[in-house]
Amino acid sequence: MDEQAGQIVRFPMALALEQARAASVRGEVPVGAAVLAPDGTLLASAGNQIQALHDASAHAELLAMRAAAARIGSPRLAGCTLVASLEPCPMCAGAASHFRIARLVFGAYDAKGGGVEHGPRLFAQPGCLHRPIVSGGVREAESAALLREFFENRRG
Repeated sequence: MDEQAGQIVRFPMALALEQARAASVRGEVPVGAAVLAPDGTLLASAGNQIQALHDASAHAELLAMRAAAARIGSPRLAGCTLVASLEPCPMCAGAASHFRIARLVFGAYDAKGGGVEHGPRLFAQPGCLHRPIVSGGVREAESAALLREFFENRRG
């Protein structure tokens, strides 16, 4: 699936942003994600494919986590890091909890649709099954600019 899969990733947000740019070229909202093994090896990466797959759940984070789990042959991604260009929505944050992601790194904050630092703040809820370590705002300006440009171009 990924040409770089199995390689150590030194700049994982760069990979997530690369996937976001590729999604934008395909007409998808520019969000990208990557899952790294505990040793930093790339397990999977993906960009949004909602339009292409006719699937509202085909968010970059879910696609990357599903592919990573399939690659290692386990429903759990214990010790793994999820890197996303945008703060995950509640659906993706919930999936990260269920996949047992150890660390979540994201770029732009999402005041409208985020589920980590905004909205339901899923990992802060008492019923949350698993709480990853969260680092937000990594290359935030670049991530936000991709989204802003995409939507400006769509409006004409």
